[in-house]
Amino acid sequence: MRFASPLVPARLVQRYKRFLFDAVLEDTGKPITGSCPNTGSMLGLTTPGSRIWLSEHDTPTRKYRHMFEMIETESGLVGVNTGLPNKLAEEAIRTGLVGDLATYPTVERERKYGRNSRIDLLLSGSGKRPAYIEVKNVHFSRRPGIAEFPDTATKRGTKHLDELADMVDAGNRAVMLYLVQRADCERFRLCGDLDPVYYAAFERAQARGVEAYAVNCRVTPTEIVPLGLIPMDEAAPAAL
Repeated sequence: MRFASPLVPARLVQRYKRFLFDAVLEDTGKPITGSCPNTGSMLGLTTPGSRIWLSEHDTPTRKYRHMFEMIETESGLVGVNTGLPNKLAEEAIRTGLVGDLATYPTVERERKYGRNSRIDLLLSGSGKRPAYIEVKNVHFSRRPGIAEFPDTATKRGTKHLDELADMVDAGNRAVMLYLVQRADCERFRLCGDLDPVYYAAFERAQARGVEAYAVNCRVTPTEIVPLGLIPMDEAAPAAL
């Protein structure tokens, strides 16, 4: 996935109200306010003074011209835009990076399913069992080389795991796909210590037949490219 134009560097002042940030553009020194396409905690990725990369948008209906796309850490760039993982996951699937999922001829997005939810990707065709794919953006890391999810408690994520398991019970395939928007991680694990409820739901889902994969990406100011599957480790110890 290539950006329409190269991203613009800036220095982060603050991220606030979950969907806004203040920054100073590097090339002009101009202070700006922009939109943050990530309403999560972004734990460890909002340090003031960090170098960040922004996309620019000229659409008249947009209130803010700049959008927060990625942040530089000591080990490299990290993508924070949660609007991109579905597109990146589809690219990874179509290029054969995720098991046999590339053999499905039809890919649909945002189909209603479960309990008032929408599935990120629905694969079908060629007489195969439909495959329901839930995609989660991963940008959290506490230890070098290990990507982690979630970075805070996620009731919505727990609900999605149970709904995926229900799809398996109904005779379909179901896949939990963790899309890691950082290239400095060679392994993935769940944060049982930060959200033991989510981890318990993951274990239930796997026991009921839900498949799980993690894909990492190359992240640059011009493109984000899925690289391939990375191993999934045991979860971090659950909080007592």
